[in-house]
Amino acid sequence: MSGHSKWATIRRKKGAIDAKRGAIFTRIAKEISVAAKEGGGDQEGNPRLRLAVTKAKAANMPKDNIERAIKKGTGGLEGMVYEECLYECYALGGVAIMVDVLTDKKSRTTPEIKSILTKLGGSLANAGAVSRLFERKGQITLKADQISEEALFDLALGAGAEDIQVNDGMYTVITAPAEYEAVQSALSTKGLNMEESEIKYIPMTTVEVNDKETAEKVMKLIDNLEANDDVQGVSSNFELGDGVELD
Repeated sequence: MSGHSKWATIRRKKGAIDAKRGAIFTRIAKEISVAAKEGGGDQEGNPRLRLAVTKAKAANMPKDNIERAIKKGTGGLEGMVYEECLYECYALGGVAIMVDVLTDKKSRTTPEIKSILTKLGGSLANAGAVSRLFERKGQITLKADQISEEALFDLALGAGAEDIQVNDGMYTVITAPAEYEAVQSALSTKGLNMEESEIKYIPMTTVEVNDKETAEKVMKLIDNLEANDDVQGVSSNFELGDGVELD
């Protein structure tokens, strides 16, 4: 897990921890629409929709945007029909990458993902080859200056969190998917501001890259995948070697 935290820290320093707010809202809106289409627009009876709305609120997404996305999913408004895809990939250095996608046209998205991989030495993997290296977890990051470590432990673990990590002025709260909503709600109720909050693939072990050129290509590959409009999230087991200094 330390490798993931280190990777997140590097990305914050490089000013690329997330896409622009508009892109974030677009991605969350897709997620809400798909959840509403599959399970209906009632949050009480649709856990997936409830989680998507919780994520939207954590990102300060306007209420009107949330309601519009729900209506699109339930057929109340015209909109595109999205398909969920999961791409299992390899990058240079044996790094494994999971790419979550929601697309209205898979025949467009798949070649785009392949092109991004090919240009930076990556490739698609067979189904199951990469996913077995990850586990699905809720992950919430927040700045450490908002609450003491002891108070956060009491609050988050009391709400069902599995673990809390401290790294470079940031807390990372890890939960099982089933407990994510309760933990997210507990932190929000306390008035804490989250930097990132989502259910994603967490690597069970990391791959350390000690070659500077390889590390830079892996980082660029992940950034380029995240920049694709159809990509909802990217997870990797990449860890930068201690002796590697980036420009």
